[in-house]
Amino acid sequence: MNFYRLIMKEYSQQELASQPIGYWSGEAYRRVVGRIRAELATEDLTQPHWWTLNHVAGTPGMWSRAKLVERLVPFDDLGIDFDAVFDDLVARGWMKEDAGALALTAAGEAGLLRARDRNARAHEQMHEGIGTAEYVAALNVLRRMIANLGGTSDLP
Repeated sequence: MNFYRLIMKEYSQQELASQPIGYWSGEAYRRVVGRIRAELATEDLTQPHWWTLNHVAGTPGMWSRAKLVERLVPFDDLGIDFDAVFDDLVARGWMKEDAGALALTAAGEAGLLRARDRNARAHEQMHEGIGTAEYVAALNVLRRMIANLGGTSDLP
């Protein structure tokens, strides 16, 4: 059993219903993204590196720099220079560019697999004690709030 879950205090439904969603969604974001970023950092990767590797691996030869930047910009909350990320992955030998199309090298595929393993362990910890139905319900509540406020609630 996870230590963190052991010390989680229980509150009444009324107490919890009065809590500000902005605080709790923000705190969850900081904890989840912080953990993911820490796992990626062990491989000297950032989230934009991670997004790039996953997209290029998912559809090899489909992505030009411009198309991939257009796809990734909506996820960026840090003002990332994606060309610098692409250049870094090429310089470390993880990605190559042939006739304008990006593709992973064997080293890039191996690095992506190592990072996926680390992130999978982080996700296991995050989901500990949370059933699939609870997780889906939480996501649907957040998606509804996003849609209610004019955002896109479609899956990325």
